[in-house]
Amino acid sequence: MSTIKPAKRGRRTVARHGRLTSPHPFAQLMKVLAVAVAVVLVAGLGVGGYVLYDLTQSYTADAVELEGQSDVPPDIGAIEGGVNLFIAGTDKCEPEYADIFGDRCTGPDSGSELNDVNMLVHISDEPRRVTVISFPRDLMVPIPSCTDADGNTSSAMSKQQINTTFSYGGLSCTVKTISELSGQDIPFAATVTWGGVIEITNAIGGVDVCVSGGIRDRYTGLDLTPGMHTIQGVEALQFLRTRHGVGDGGDLGRISNQQQYMSRLVKKLVSEDVLSNPATLYKLASTALSSIDPSTSLTNPLTLAQIALAVKDVPFDEITFIQYPTVADPADANRVIPNKSAATALWDALATNQPLELTGEASQGDGVVVVDPTEAPTEEPTDAATEAPAPTEGATEAPAPTESAVALPDSIAGVTAAQETCSNGNLTGIG
Repeated sequence: MSTIKPAKRGRRTVARHGRLTSPHPFAQLMKVLAVAVAVVLVAGLGVGGYVLYDLTQSYTADAVELEGQSDVPPDIGAIEGGVNLFIAGTDKCEPEYADIFGDRCTGPDSGSELNDVNMLVHISDEPRRVTVISFPRDLMVPIPSCTDADGNTSSAMSKQQINTTFSYGGLSCTVKTISELSGQDIPFAATVTWGGVIEITNAIGGVDVCVSGGIRDRYTGLDLTPGMHTIQGVEALQFLRTRHGVGDGGDLGRISNQQQYMSRLVKKLVSEDVLSNPATLYKLASTALSSIDPSTSLTNPLTLAQIALAVKDVPFDEITFIQYPTVADPADANRVIPNKSAATALWDALATNQPLELTGEASQGDGVVVVDPTEAPTEEPTDAATEAPAPTEGATEAPAPTESAVALPDSIAGVTAAQETCSNGNLTGIG
């Protein structure tokens, strides 16, 4: 069994224009929202119009109105201009999973719900590109005044942890906070819970992930040997939640670990294993739509189709996963604050709508290493690990770009969906 060492620092890679064709007309419908776990809600509609009405009844029942945001009128054809979609992953204690989540459902914080995963999915105008920006749960930011579902209004706060926003005003408050932090208009949003992750992963038969060095995390119960693994159910949730078992044991390493999962989820969703199986597609659709709470702006099937059409030709190397740039908080070593200059460079780069050149590391917290996809195992992954791919000296290169790229600051970590990464695991459970 081979063990992978982290790739050397400083190697550059560019999000390129090589076109990857889709094996199925609904593959692109899945691709954009699959880049974040909850975006499977759009993918679910790929089963066809004959099930659309039945499935969307439960999906629309708990839709959330976004404060200060206007709906985008649905139309026939791809959505015009660029668009932003926000995904929140919350730690809600759902009764059917209470025996799994332990103290989270019985401890002093069991009555609260936190947005521990925060992802902004940016879809550019023509030429279409997709950029997923993950915001750390430990990020300290200003939180605006928010109104919750009961009509209670919270006061604005100058500095609070970003994962508390959900407790002040639900999804709308989280979106409002991210919108003010980024300067981006966010008309679409959705929430997925821990239980939703379990059910969605089960619906597609698991996701294949790569582990370097092995993962042992006594806090989540995850124990994986080096190599490739097919994870689903509770184990998939453990993989997404682990931080003690990867990298430096911090939240920044966990983010890149989650990005490996999302990248491989994208590839699983557009594979023939899923798309050529009507029963799997229907199960995925019904599971996703019953597991996700959307904003009211996402409840119209035409709107979902518009978003899908906008990304139907986006190749994997133009889907970029980025960690929102941060620096250590001088007031608390366990928290981070925005790296404002790097963040400004990121938003400015997205505004130019040119390919992004990633000049930094794959992970701010050493959570993953980039590997050579040509060395990937040829056997189908099983519950028992197969040998992991060999490490590269840097990020995997792609064909030459067809237009100039914008170089992001090296303080911004990220990878593209075309690159192969492995979790940089440890067996000590640090953190």
